[in-house]
Amino acid sequence: MSLNNDNDYSKEELDNYSRQLDPENDAYWQSRGEEERPTDWQDRLEKDD
Repeated sequence: MSLNNDNDYSKEELDNYSRQLDPENDAYWQSRGEEERPTDWQDRLEKDD
């Protein structure tokens, strides 16, 4: 979903988009193929930096 055009998005769509960008949220990890946020999520993020 690109938020750079003139489409109107519902609050639910915007909330979901926000959750998918937040590594503390399960939706972030689910959108990347995990079932939920892993217990070592902070270590995984540090490895990506």
